[in-house]
Amino acid sequence: MGDTGEMYKKAIKIHRKFHGKIETMIKIPFRGLEDFNYLYTPGVAKACEEIEANPDEAYELTWKSNSVAIVTDGSRTLGLGDIGSLASLPVMEGKALIFKLFGGVDAIPLPINEHDADRFTEIVEKISPSFGGINLEDIESPKCFYILEKLKNRLDIPVWHDDQQGTATATLAGLFGALDVVEKKLEEVKIAVIGAGAANSATIRLLLRTGVPGENIVAVDSKGTIYDGREDLNAVNYKKWIAEKTNLNKVRGGIKEAMKNADVVIAASKPGPGVIKKEWVELMNEDAIVFAEANPIPEILPEDAIDAGARIVGTGRSDYPNQINNSLVFPGVFRGVLTVRAREITDDMAIEAAKALYEHAKPNLCEDYIIPRMDELEIHEKVAFRVARKAVKDGLARKEMSDSEIRSEIDRILKITEEKVRIISDFLSSL
Repeated sequence: MGDTGEMYKKAIKIHRKFHGKIETMIKIPFRGLEDFNYLYTPGVAKACEEIEANPDEAYELTWKSNSVAIVTDGSRTLGLGDIGSLASLPVMEGKALIFKLFGGVDAIPLPINEHDADRFTEIVEKISPSFGGINLEDIESPKCFYILEKLKNRLDIPVWHDDQQGTATATLAGLFGALDVVEKKLEEVKIAVIGAGAANSATIRLLLRTGVPGENIVAVDSKGTIYDGREDLNAVNYKKWIAEKTNLNKVRGGIKEAMKNADVVIAASKPGPGVIKKEWVELMNEDAIVFAEANPIPEILPEDAIDAGARIVGTGRSDYPNQINNSLVFPGVFRGVLTVRAREITDDMAIEAAKALYEHAKPNLCEDYIIPRMDELEIHEKVAFRVARKAVKDGLARKEMSDSEIRSEIDRILKITEEKVRIISDFLSSL
């Protein structure tokens, strides 16, 4: 790992030099004042009338077909906690940059200065007509679950919480690859899930959806293993469904007990090291798989997990092999749903994205490569295609397209974006 202090200095220097990371840019040729007759008044009035008569025309006549709002209240920003909406803006800008670079998506960072869940939801609902999708980001749990469900029910555009669905999808892709390496079957392995917040709640849901028996999953939160009948899990507790669907044998205890005889541990809890102890890894089955995804420090350091007998270790960090990173997921997912103008993003679409990542990595799978890396740019097209095709197949797309049409349109947008990025980057590097 490099010098963190020097990295931070360079980061501030870049942000200060360019005053942020994104800007708006025209997407039409502009040749002179007379063009405003068509681009603004009076010609623009006709576009307004077309949309008033048929709201779906907004996808044809405005940027709606390729736009996403990145919204947050700043209550859970990276590993920094509740730093407020304004201080979260650099992260949201970075997210918008990734959207554009890898998905060709026009994403706008919109931190909202509102911590009340109902008022936050109402604000997002009010601004939604401008966008083709909503990306929720860095919102604390359990509030994030409530907001996601409310917006999914109220809006007819895709709503995605990246800390839930994005991380869960990347985790599932990594698990597919890791199980392939150790030659174990998904439906047979025992899985300990450490932490029951946004990421792991969604991961459990995807695991169940892909065929992992509920009795093979034991989740642990700050109070111990989760099981049906635990006194604090009343009807309004968001973990109640986890207790009903998993740990059917009612394993009791804590992390140690959950990990005993497990094949896989998936941790997305609090920064370590020491959250997971080496002696607990030693209790796992042979060829153990350990995903320690907390940032900035994993729940157990990879070298310690390997020393304790784990065969494969994944983390959330880029300076170790097997980075479980939601940036592998969301650019392609949104590229796919926007291409076919999907009404929502389902768990089945997320599973398709995970399969696309796994299938890309499959020819080269090994202990230190269970999931693609960020610099393998072709993965975003593959994820986008699989997600778009699934939306069409499941009747969730406004725009019916064949497989060849989907692939052609995705490739067209990504190639245009790549060329624009090259030209702009060359120009800015010369300044």
